[in-house]
Amino acid sequence: MPKEILLNAFNMNCVGHINHGLWTHPRDRSDQYHRLDYWTSLAATLERGLFDGLFLADIVGVYDVYQQSVDLTLKESIQLPVNDPLMLVSAMAAVTKGLGFGVTVNVHAEEPYIFARRMSTLDHLTEGRIGWNIVTGYLDSAARAVGQAALGEHDTRYDRADECLDLLYALWEGSWDDKAVLRDRNARVYADPRLVRKIRHEGKYYRAEGYHLSEPSRQRTPVLYQAGTSGRGRQFAARHAECVFISSPDTTLARTASRAIRQGAVAQGRRAEDVQIFAGVTVVVDRTENAAREKYEDYVRYASPEAGLAHFSAGTGIDFSQYDLDEKITYGKGNFVQSSVDLARERGWTKRSILSDLAIGGRYPLIVGDPAQVADALEEWVDKGEIDGFNLARTVTPESYEDFIDLVVPVLQERGRYKTAYAKGSLRNRLFGEGDRLPDRHPGARFRPGAAAASSSLEYER
Repeated sequence: MPKEILLNAFNMNCVGHINHGLWTHPRDRSDQYHRLDYWTSLAATLERGLFDGLFLADIVGVYDVYQQSVDLTLKESIQLPVNDPLMLVSAMAAVTKGLGFGVTVNVHAEEPYIFARRMSTLDHLTEGRIGWNIVTGYLDSAARAVGQAALGEHDTRYDRADECLDLLYALWEGSWDDKAVLRDRNARVYADPRLVRKIRHEGKYYRAEGYHLSEPSRQRTPVLYQAGTSGRGRQFAARHAECVFISSPDTTLARTASRAIRQGAVAQGRRAEDVQIFAGVTVVVDRTENAAREKYEDYVRYASPEAGLAHFSAGTGIDFSQYDLDEKITYGKGNFVQSSVDLARERGWTKRSILSDLAIGGRYPLIVGDPAQVADALEEWVDKGEIDGFNLARTVTPESYEDFIDLVVPVLQERGRYKTAYAKGSLRNRLFGEGDRLPDRHPGARFRPGAAAASSSLEYER
């Protein structure tokens, strides 16, 4: 039986996300990102298309590497201005029943104790449809904005994130027993004090003492997403991630990355199928191939390749404005997005080729064609790339999602490659079919009451 394809809409609470400049297209509505009805309408559209989730990216800094300035970033709205993604979820959850929500939050920009409550609150309000995309940041501008001299060293950021997750697991999984909440009106007992524990954590990066403020939600721990593909990032994903977002230019490299990620999970005592892998992709589709090509050319007329270059500068830490169009660029190891550096090195990109490739879709594979051609390409990626689904980047909003839903989804459904209804239960159960909670083999489950000690820096107090 063929594997069903999973789909997330890839978006951000801003004007320009990945494919830059398209906010100037007359049919684009992304400049309405600060209106609630923009997001509730999008959520309803995605639910109509049975999307598994809306994956919301985020940054807490600005892109100021290109030309050592934010001028182009502001002119082209390259993820600036950008609003908080978490604030959108409750409203979108109120108009949907099956759509999941993956929100990006920088682990170093949040106090774990407070963040634990925010995510539990969203898990309650969505009835178990919330996921967290764990990022460690890559912008010096973000570090400076919160009072740090510079961004921490790459691998050290993941060391700190590991400890943060341990503390969060203790709060989500260990502070309240499953039977702690009684809601006994006659006895006047809402929660049994004997079944609620204080968390004491004394670690290298974090100290905390307190009770988790929220009663247990449906999933307790949100579905855990992660997008790091460096060596240390994959090590982190092997331990924690349930869904991993990769950026691969072709199915061969996708297959290599997928196998490495799954092997890492197995080495951590998990199963290969405990990790769902999503590849980034951009799709331009119409009823005929010619119409799709014409639509793509129309989009290109409004795209801003230089904005794409500025975005790529921030990811690699390289100010490409200082290079001539065909000058050789040295791509070395750095403290930025290693996957972006690796991609540029593998392709031998010059400034000219980056400008050409980043107009539309260059960050991710671009698929242009009629519905059958798009479906063929997606199936090939899943089968040959050994992935589970896609993060579908937007072009012109909302028509790029509407086109995909109206034209591609029916073809995938006819082929048995896409669901015809949402499964029941939480986001985690819909993705993995094993219930709402982290499986016992996940490291986070070791923080539950009665489990073996999971961290030497942690204590529970009744």
